[in-house]
Amino acid sequence: MSRIEYRFATPASVFRPAFDVRSRLPRIVAPAVSWRRRLQIRLLVTDALVVALSMAVSATVATDVSAVTEVFVDPRGLIAAIVGVGWLATLAVFRTRSTPLLGVGTREYKRILNASVLYFGMVAIVFILVPVADPRALFAVALPAGTVSLLASRWSWRRWLNHQRRYGNYLSRAIVVGDRADVSYVAQELERTSSAAYSVVGAAVFDGDEQPVSGLIATVPIVAHPDKVAEAVGRLDADSVIVASTNKDDVDYIRDLSWKLETRGISLVVAPRLTNVAGSRIQFRAVDALPLLQVDLASYDGWRYVMKRSFDILMSAAALLVLAPIMLIIAIFVRLDSEGPALFRQERVGKDGQTFTMLKFRSMVHNADDDIDRLLEQNDCSGVLFKMRSDPRVTRVGHFLRAHSLDELPQFLNVLRGDMSVVGPRPSLQREVQNYERHVRRRMNIRPGITGLWQVNGRSDLDWEESVRLDLYYVENWTLCTDLSLIWRTVRVLFRPVGAY
Repeated sequence: MSRIEYRFATPASVFRPAFDVRSRLPRIVAPAVSWRRRLQIRLLVTDALVVALSMAVSATVATDVSAVTEVFVDPRGLIAAIVGVGWLATLAVFRTRSTPLLGVGTREYKRILNASVLYFGMVAIVFILVPVADPRALFAVALPAGTVSLLASRWSWRRWLNHQRRYGNYLSRAIVVGDRADVSYVAQELERTSSAAYSVVGAAVFDGDEQPVSGLIATVPIVAHPDKVAEAVGRLDADSVIVASTNKDDVDYIRDLSWKLETRGISLVVAPRLTNVAGSRIQFRAVDALPLLQVDLASYDGWRYVMKRSFDILMSAAALLVLAPIMLIIAIFVRLDSEGPALFRQERVGKDGQTFTMLKFRSMVHNADDDIDRLLEQNDCSGVLFKMRSDPRVTRVGHFLRAHSLDELPQFLNVLRGDMSVVGPRPSLQREVQNYERHVRRRMNIRPGITGLWQVNGRSDLDWEESVRLDLYYVENWTLCTDLSLIWRTVRVLFRPVGAY
């Protein structure tokens, strides 16, 4: 396979794309060290520009300094420069540009927030002990504006990076090691996840000492026996080895493999089979020479859910206030388009199996439920869900409302009343719940939501198993950052609807 050699001869080359991502040419994979350095340099330059701009603005609006610093011509600029350099150093200490964080999850944003807040806290202490200037501009301008700008720039780089990865760029070439079932699982999950940073180029399986180097596992070629994986790394230009499982008879396999790989500069990744467990719930603990992974218990009450309920009340009240004129216009169009009330009321199952009346703008004819029995055979969804791509009961206005999820706006009233949450699993019908398997009922451990992972990942285009998996993942791993991210993704889906019918 051909490769692109990257050079760092000029600053302009840092910002030059590897190649046009719109091209449909065969994938050309760059050396891992090269693309990682290029990406980190881009982020460093962007961070420096953001910090410099925020410091320049704060120095411009700063008040006169005290008499202690009158020996300087304009000490405000010097103080801003020193604080800015320290800010950049703190971002580096917190490893906010570590490539495993980029493009995946919220840890990158959390580290930026933690680094910025902690650093400015230290700056505040310094100004208390050494009152050389008025620091109000730093805390009123530089901290909020700079932090928000840093987060916005990282979000922009993340969009660019994920777009590149869809075309096979900026990916680590990985070989997966383990039993056939485990290798297949890891390879399929990495293939399914659009933000995954790995491209699986080969597999090494524990199928006996005489395993031939041939065959496929989930479209991935078997390239070596696990004992020979270090040699296969060089042959395939791989830069990572992912261990999905090990041979029970060889407890030292991972240790020995790490020694072989470290001389080649190859990353070793261990993939535990912790289904539906987010990284925020996994903590590393070391007991002498025994490394342990502790999984925190899923919690469905406490201060986190007090925060969630408080957020729901504020969000729903604000949404109803702002959207009231739009909702009035929609109600008028619904009434004019077809006979029947503007609002559709339906019994749904909420938290802990309690039923409530969910509100929606009516998108079907008023007697739609009378025809459902004869339409069941035309169901386009799997499992217990019922959806039709071309449902004859949907009205003209209803098609538009459903495509842009505007029919769900009255559900903010359900959120305000406490029946629903802004973000959560899809609210279920009683007839669906009656057919739930035991594990699916965990969806009802929290309030259902207007939006959620199911809604922003394809909605009705997803099969039943995938819908359940997404809902359970959210229920087990909810965080406020996740909610904010899903709300933002929902806004984008409103303008580019997928799976809404």
